[in-house]
Amino acid sequence: MPKVYNWQIGREMDYLYEGARPKKQFAMVMDTNKCIACQTCTVACKTTWTPGRGQEYMFWNNVETKPYGFYPLGWDVNILEKHGVQGIDSFPYNGKTLFESAPSGERVLGYLPADLDYAHPNVGEDDSLGDMPQGAHLTLPHMQWMYYLPRICNHCTYPACLGACPRQSIYKRPEDGIVLLDQKRCRGYRECVKGCPYKKVYFNSMTRVSEKCIGCYPAVENGRQTQCTMTCIGKIRLQGFITTPDKAREDNPMDYLVHIAKVAKPLYPQFGLEGNVYYIPPIHVPPQYLRQMFGWGVEDAIATYRKAHSDRRLLGVLLLFGATPEITHHYRIEGDAVYGYDEKGAEIVRVPMREPVHVRAAYDERHASHRTNIT
Repeated sequence: MPKVYNWQIGREMDYLYEGARPKKQFAMVMDTNKCIACQTCTVACKTTWTPGRGQEYMFWNNVETKPYGFYPLGWDVNILEKHGVQGIDSFPYNGKTLFESAPSGERVLGYLPADLDYAHPNVGEDDSLGDMPQGAHLTLPHMQWMYYLPRICNHCTYPACLGACPRQSIYKRPEDGIVLLDQKRCRGYRECVKGCPYKKVYFNSMTRVSEKCIGCYPAVENGRQTQCTMTCIGKIRLQGFITTPDKAREDNPMDYLVHIAKVAKPLYPQFGLEGNVYYIPPIHVPPQYLRQMFGWGVEDAIATYRKAHSDRRLLGVLLLFGATPEITHHYRIEGDAVYGYDEKGAEIVRVPMREPVHVRAAYDERHASHRTNIT
């Protein structure tokens, strides 16, 4: 089996094919501290891409309440149990990936969900872990907690769905790294569904072929962010392109958040897929849980994020979230504003670093009236 280098685990690993990175790699960062689980992203994705027959149960984008929410049911609990206990407290990661722990005769360690596992998309919604006894006061991390985890296909550098497919129906676009599925080649074996640990490939029982998130590639090709990113009312998402750590550019928002500030972390990096959707971890959740989910450096990421108000560069990048429907390839901070630029260097957005405050008199002499809201 070929060896490929996975920078998220800091070592070479086994993979089914030779490594070949795309010219640009689609990536997204989501701030879990801002998500309110309004499901606007889910509805936007659903109405855009999966309104047809056989797609009723498909949620290419969904938002789960952790630790008790899953779609499909128990997707991460099941694969973690099969994967077994792995040491994730040190870097480089010395445990096994899903490719290295695959049983004899199989390409990837995985499992096929039962049909009923897809019957409860909102299971565990708003269910908290822990107790809040009478008279208790809040501490950090909270003694009672939950948080929202939005999920799409990770458009992995080493996709398990691609590796598991015996027909080579799944491929990674060389121009932007988006992972797509050729339905003309697909024969409905569902090996991709079984192989993907995030369970973001779905089988259409009407067409008898698999389907998955396409990264809104028609929009991306025209310089626009994905549908879930543009419709997010909480402004928790930023979509762009990421490089490897050795090629990181400080003026690239994705590179800055992941490689330089290191506040954004991948989902279950120990699986070995080098996913390209990253999360700013919630600041109120016990680190032990977050370390299992987002890997190494979670405590440092939270500490850096909590100081964003005094870090102009980090604050500037965070202000780009939800600021424009277009993809920001470069940014700079000048004066009291952060500027975003497209791939050709044209300015596409300008965001003030501080919201202006206007104080108005409580009594308006011109209209002879009192104001109850004076700001």
